[in-house]
Amino acid sequence: MTDLRDPILPPDTPPSSGPTSGPTSGPPTSPATGAGWGWIMAYGVVSVVLGIAAFAFPYAATFAATVTIGVLFFVSGVFAIAAGLFAQGAESRGYSVLFGILSVVVGALMVMEPVTGAISLTLTVAVWLGARGALELWWGLKMRRRRAMVMALGAVNLLLAVFIAMTVPWSALTLPGYVLAISFLFGGVAALAAAGDHRKGASAFAVPE
Repeated sequence: MTDLRDPILPPDTPPSSGPTSGPTSGPPTSPATGAGWGWIMAYGVVSVVLGIAAFAFPYAATFAATVTIGVLFFVSGVFAIAAGLFAQGAESRGYSVLFGILSVVVGALMVMEPVTGAISLTLTVAVWLGARGALELWWGLKMRRRRAMVMALGAVNLLLAVFIAMTVPWSALTLPGYVLAISFLFGGVAALAAAGDHRKGASAFAVPE
């Protein structure tokens, strides 16, 4: 018969605590702080390239932006009309149809009359830059790194918004292209700097906890 008793170990041999290899249980680990820095850098590179292109061809940038936004208005209006007509029982059917008709008319005018659309787009860009600049100033005050760069970007966007409002309608054909170029360039440079910080293991857009 086989002896199933544990063998007698020498006095200086520590008792076995079980297998030392294999999966260990514990809380799941979170991704490293520097993960995904390449996406931030890619966004920065694309923004810089688009900014340079818009600076080199302001007329084309203005025309392209006007026609693109017009097409988006037109398509969204068609879908809004369809939603209002075919959504049985919806309380907002009338609003959806009216909003869709307005979007279709505005989009068609921007595509067929790009000069008029450029003036409207110029005013829209001014509002957008003003809102973006205010948000960037507010967010820059909360950042620990790159605070000066982000706040400078916000100040530039605010100044551009004021300049647009003072020069409409004479500069509507080229100003949207230049404005978008400057905004893309500054935003791309800021994203590249943030990607560099993130690659080193720091949070890309760190704020106090």
